[in-house]
Amino acid sequence: MKTAQLVFVPIPGIGHLVSCVELAKLLIECDERLSITVLIMKLPFDPKVSSYTNSLVETPNLHIRYLELMKEEPSSQLSSFLSILFRFIDNHKNCVREVLAEISNSVSSHLGGIVIDMFCTSLIDVANEFGVPSYIFCPGGAATLGVLFQLESLRDDLNEDVSHYENEDVSHYENSDVELALPTYINPVPAKLLSSALFEKDGSVDMFLDQAKRYRKTKGIIINTFLEFESHAIHALSNDKTIPPVYAVGPVLNLKGSNSQNQETEMIMKWLDLQPECSVVFLCFGSAGSFDGDQVKEIAYALERSGYRFLWSLRRPSPKEKFEFPSEYENLDEVMPEGFLQRTAAVGKVIGWAPQAAVLSHPAVGGFVSHCGWNSILESIWCGVPVATWPLYSEQQQNAFLMVKDLAMAVEIKIDFKRDFVLGVSSEILSADVIERGIKHLMDPEKEIKEKVKEMKEKSRLAPNEGGSSYASLKCFLEDVLDNIP
Repeated sequence: MKTAQLVFVPIPGIGHLVSCVELAKLLIECDERLSITVLIMKLPFDPKVSSYTNSLVETPNLHIRYLELMKEEPSSQLSSFLSILFRFIDNHKNCVREVLAEISNSVSSHLGGIVIDMFCTSLIDVANEFGVPSYIFCPGGAATLGVLFQLESLRDDLNEDVSHYENEDVSHYENSDVELALPTYINPVPAKLLSSALFEKDGSVDMFLDQAKRYRKTKGIIINTFLEFESHAIHALSNDKTIPPVYAVGPVLNLKGSNSQNQETEMIMKWLDLQPECSVVFLCFGSAGSFDGDQVKEIAYALERSGYRFLWSLRRPSPKEKFEFPSEYENLDEVMPEGFLQRTAAVGKVIGWAPQAAVLSHPAVGGFVSHCGWNSILESIWCGVPVATWPLYSEQQQNAFLMVKDLAMAVEIKIDFKRDFVLGVSSEILSADVIERGIKHLMDPEKEIKEKVKEMKEKSRLAPNEGGSSYASLKCFLEDVLDNIP
């Protein structure tokens, strides 16, 4: 009897790639009749992906193989990031086609389908060539996915241009307090929280919405969330008959991190071991989050004045003339207020890249100042650590709104803060007063927030287990895949 084989194609971003691999592991644990091939694309300016994929090779799995596709060299010169990404993915079509052909000709396995990242919809064409179903994997939440569907429907069904208004050069929605009734949110969402990419004049909005249009043509959508957390959004998606079946299988997390415990990680964990329980505020802004100049100083002033112990993951922005991921500061004294590091040495620590899941799991951490990337939100819930919102780019403003307004599970430093993903330019500089107030609120939140975070932590632990909502959803997806096998 042939086994079923799935091909996974994530985009080459560490957040998407890690979630994809963890999903593959979950599926294998759920049913060993399945085998999975994960196709890995690499961006030359993201060393984190190389480090992570090397760790995968060091821990082989009999049912999962990792294939690194031929290297492409996308332009790192300033351009639309989406244009760079989509062109990069398109350039891998032949490689994906070769892998699907190899599996299709196998005598031991049957190609059951292709699971593609939400930005890889051009690969649906390749799957169609082989007559196999395509599934979308959305590493983000159900609520923000619903925004894409809603805006795509406005464009294609009602002929409404969401990026510009009545042929004017200024968007009706950009930086606007106009409130939108979006089916996947409980409360009306201010239009200014929509992703900046929707207002770019380079066609980014159509690139985004064209992806959503193609989601509707797939056999199913797997989302890294869980029913108890996003029940309103999941029900809204499931009740829309123009949307394929939705499988909420989260939280899908890599809690172990890299297999190698490097010297810096050990140093961080030893420092946390010395701190009292729930006494440390942790600041971390994701793989692409960074600050420079005046904003660094405002954060430093806020931390010092707040009086709380802190662990601050600070990254240097990429060069302005080209797109690269943030790097480490070589000399922190150059960007910090004079004497800050010396004055706070007994209570605080400024670091570069942080082992986020390990830090959030540590009992010394009592609060998390976060950019509200989806993986970070799920990790904070899993660890039961309250969040203070400071979104930067992409859909993070919408995630912050969900946590603060819809779910009342986070405190607000800012909800509508925006930072250009490529240029690294911020919409404003948050003052030390605003940041300090948010940190104090975070470390001593309302009783309601504390209870909701604690309750959701317990639910997040139950959802993936046998009998849980995400486990049931995962089994439904597997049944659909195995039904494709002759």
